[in-house]
Amino acid sequence: MSSTRTGDPVGADPRRWWGLVIIALAQLMVVLDATIVNIALPSAQRDLGMSDGNRQWVITAYTLAFGGLLLLGGRVADLVGRKRTFIFGLIGFAVASGLGGAATGSGMLFGARALQGVFAAVLAPSALSLLTTTFTDPKERGKAFGIYGALAGSGSAIGFIVGGLLTEYLNWRWCLYVNIPIAVVAVVGAFALLHDRPGHADARLDVPGVLLGCGGLVAIVYGFSEAEPRGWSDPLVLGLFAAGAVLLASFVWWQARAPMPLLPLHVVKDRNRAGCFLTMALAVIGMFGLFLFMTYYLQVVLGYSPVRTGLAFLPLTAAIITGSTQISARLMNHVPPRLLMVPGMILAASGMLILTRMTVQSSYTTEILPALLLMGLGMGLTFMPVFATATAGVAPQDSGVTSATVNTSQQVGGSIGTALLNTIATSSGAAYVAAHLHNPAQRALIVRQGVVHGYTIAIWCAAGIMLLAGAVAGLMVTASAPKHGVPADAPVPEPVG
Repeated sequence: MSSTRTGDPVGADPRRWWGLVIIALAQLMVVLDATIVNIALPSAQRDLGMSDGNRQWVITAYTLAFGGLLLLGGRVADLVGRKRTFIFGLIGFAVASGLGGAATGSGMLFGARALQGVFAAVLAPSALSLLTTTFTDPKERGKAFGIYGALAGSGSAIGFIVGGLLTEYLNWRWCLYVNIPIAVVAVVGAFALLHDRPGHADARLDVPGVLLGCGGLVAIVYGFSEAEPRGWSDPLVLGLFAAGAVLLASFVWWQARAPMPLLPLHVVKDRNRAGCFLTMALAVIGMFGLFLFMTYYLQVVLGYSPVRTGLAFLPLTAAIITGSTQISARLMNHVPPRLLMVPGMILAASGMLILTRMTVQSSYTTEILPALLLMGLGMGLTFMPVFATATAGVAPQDSGVTSATVNTSQQVGGSIGTALLNTIATSSGAAYVAAHLHNPAQRALIVRQGVVHGYTIAIWCAAGIMLLAGAVAGLMVTASAPKHGVPADAPVPEPVG
């Protein structure tokens, strides 16, 4: 590609890297919010008088709205314009965060979290599609997606750290209020730095597709969230899964016939893209399980404070950033993406296998830390090529919905992982206690051992899912390395105010 004297690609906005900072800030805010409230949840429960059965909705209301409405958000970004929807999503997210922080009862907090999920579903795909259409030079694309992949992979861990600090030194409400200044900075930056083509005014939203696709995803995610308290054989859970399957099958049937489909099937029929979507979903199933178990293990079993628990995740975050920006970003233009994704998943699974040896007295330095470092490097190697490969070569009018599909696989994978692995851990722990509780005087110790045993069984399953993700990447993602100096297939949009 020919270049200007500064080395920038011809026609590129010299401020695009500052634009990346704004996009990354918004993405970090969205990912943070999936976990930042976890550590604050006990305080919020006491403050608002939530029951143990209802407290899960602080988390589920967000992931349910987010995962269920992402496809709609992606298509809205394509129709209205990515910059507009990005700014709209930021403002709405900030308002919803303020409502949640000011909640006077559990219902108000649940509603605010659901509203956050709605605006996150608009914000996340527009952020990723702005990134996709801004950086089309292969070298720059690698760097940009390295930063983005690092944030996507490490944002959940950062959420635990920030949540711990805010909860311990301020109060739980600041875990929501913190989004407001971030959103204000991002809105100002978006107006000043981001450019986009206008939306497609002649296009129409596929209303049946919205109802079928979003309804199916909501039913599936809701089913997995209810499987934890109710059990997998509960009639409501089975009914939700059946309804979700019927709705999604109807959605696929309709998309093949709709004049302006919500999700053009050619987006998911591409072998590389489908492999990336599936790899992402499977990887996140294992990763969210790790966050869940390690948070409880460090606080409940080892007795860590919220801040110390958050800081314990710091090496994982650093390893994800290193793997993404220093390894994946440097190698992406030289090797096929699966040569990063497959070793990444093997490394992550190896970290999981180390954790299967943990006991009620494990040492963080010698037993937990090495596992977190391997997990982080593996995730860093995987996330960036997944994002870059899934969004490469997409027509501009489909970039929003493709970005939304990547995010959907991430959110649905996280919801499934939390419910599936937590159910395995709980049932395995209960079985262990029932088999070993012979002396009532030892009940406290046996219960702790049972909890850790349940975690290790679930982590074995998570390691297997990670290896399955590696196999999917190796078999399905057959794309070759991008060539130097050849722009990505998606053209750079014309800059407009």
